Amino acid sequence: MKKPEITAIKKKIEGLSSLPSIPPVVTKILGLIDSEDVSLKKIGEFISQDQSISAKVLKIVNSPIYGFPGRISSVHQALMLIGLGAVKGMLLGISIFDIMQKSMIGLWEHSIGSAITARIVAGHLGLKNADDISVAALIHDIGKVALSMCYPELYKKALEIAKDREIYITEAEKEVFGITHAQAGRWLTTRWNFPRELVESVAFHHSPLSARQFQRTACIVMLSENIIKMMGFGFSGDPYVHTIEDAVWDCTGLQMDEMKAIFSEVEDTIKDRDALIL
Repeated sequence: MKKPEITAIKKKIEGLSSLPSIPPVVTKILGLIDSEDVSLKKIGEFISQDQSISAKVLKIVNSPIYGFPGRISSVHQALMLIGLGAVKGMLLGISIFDIMQKSMIGLWEHSIGSAITARIVAGHLGLKNADDISVAALIHDIGKVALSMCYPELYKKALEIAKDREIYITEAEKEVFGITHAQAGRWLTTRWNFPRELVESVAFHHSPLSARQFQRTACIVMLSENIIKMMGFGFSGDPYVHTIEDAVWDCTGLQMDEMKAIFSEVEDTIKDRDALIL
């Protein structure tokens, strides 16, 4: 199977919302969040017109990802609490949930687990942007979905290579595509006008010190997805934990003695798997 040109991959990913395989509701959501003048009011009106999306928004906001268990009863209240940037990421996660489930069994659970862990880490650090960090972790692997949708057979081949050779999925992606899912995710989130914090976290979750403005968020996302890997929750394409450099650890601001409490809290939170599925 011939490796596609990188310029062709970029063009196809940036035009992802027009693919015939994208459900109509997803296309509508992507068109909405792509708009430069989008507002919470516009998003709220759109969500309120769709009972299924409304139910999913309320479920995810009342889930451990956001830390408002059972307290949010209206879409308007939910949007006001988490803000425009986080709403964009949340809608993206919700809209591609079914696609994510089909592209890689276990990827949604890995993403949800990473988001929960990121919120817990942010809580231990007392960070005010915990919502944005959590959403960054939720969509950090969006590039895998993009590649698998644009090139389903080639991405299946990458997964097989990673499994057969026992290598990281990123290594297999480079062999098959010449890029990794992090680059694909960067193209996608940039094209969709996502906040810079989300773009950098998606682009640099395997090399967080390369982020320009939001190194700490990217470092927390990297740490969180590795914690959830260590706990065996979900599947991200390979079972192997990436090495976390001392500089990355220092960037998070966590103390090593906090890790036991974080692991315990994550474990307690992900026990109820049914509560985490939309």
